[in-house]
Amino acid sequence: MTKTHAPLECLDVEASGSVLIVRLNGGPHGMMGLAMAEELAVLLDKVESDASVDAVVFTGTHPGRFIGHADVRWLQEGGASIPKLGRNASSAVARTSKAVRGTPGLEALATLTPLGGGMQLDKLHDTFLRMNRCGVIFVAALNGSALGLGSEFAQACDVRLMADGDFFIGQPEILLGIHPGGGGTQRLPRLVGAHRALMLMLEGRPVPPKKALEIGYVDEVVAPDQLLDRAIEQARYLGSRSRGAIEAIKRAVYFGGSATLDEGLHMERTEFIKISPTETAQTLMVEYLERTARDGDLPLYNPAIYAETLELGSLPLPNGRESK
Repeated sequence: MTKTHAPLECLDVEASGSVLIVRLNGGPHGMMGLAMAEELAVLLDKVESDASVDAVVFTGTHPGRFIGHADVRWLQEGGASIPKLGRNASSAVARTSKAVRGTPGLEALATLTPLGGGMQLDKLHDTFLRMNRCGVIFVAALNGSALGLGSEFAQACDVRLMADGDFFIGQPEILLGIHPGGGGTQRLPRLVGAHRALMLMLEGRPVPPKKALEIGYVDEVVAPDQLLDRAIEQARYLGSRSRGAIEAIKRAVYFGGSATLDEGLHMERTEFIKISPTETAQTLMVEYLERTARDGDLPLYNPAIYAETLELGSLPLPNGRESK
């Protein structure tokens, strides 16, 4: 494994081949604050622009926590800077924050106003959405408990593996008089179903690893000493697929799957029209046609070929050529 030299304080990043392993340092309590949120955005800049990165594995440095939850002082001070507003006015602030963020000159001035907190929240949402749009696989290796924003960060990943033990995951924000603000009200229902998510958030009670697995909150429960190895294995396995195809599938599922059927199908068509002419897709489909003609049957109905294809991440090409 190779340590990177990125000037990050909250994220310890090292490379293991095409997989980045990112250890989340949230201090003595394992919390996510503004500094970590900003560094995640910087990491996404690198991941999106580096074609050599196939997958990212996130895990915590705290011995019993992935991310404990958000830094409550960050939330409290952000809330205190905003005047009490009605729903319509709050909606206007949220939309204005989104419009102003990224506008040179204006953004710096807006940080001194109640829009500042709104822009921070919008940027965090945007970081998680970038993970959902990106052709890279993101794996959350939950080495311990994850409440609030820790849970929401895991939800924004594509795969969630959780260590077995006396740990828990959940959205307890209601117990502090607020609701999940890092995407939990939207992503958790997509994972476990609307009513179950509603009840989990209304009560604020977390669930242990095996219950989380049972309801679809996480994908696997793994022995703690095997967690990171298993996460890297999954990252390599799924990351071996075509980056363009991964991106197309993620966009269609994450953004089309929550739309109307007609809108979702439009997004699926859009992604298909974009991906199908690419060199990778054309090379693999032509090879499939040639194998069919050569062998007299469909390659994916040959168990040995299918098994090899799953392991490689794409149909094997002659002479060891790579399709990515």
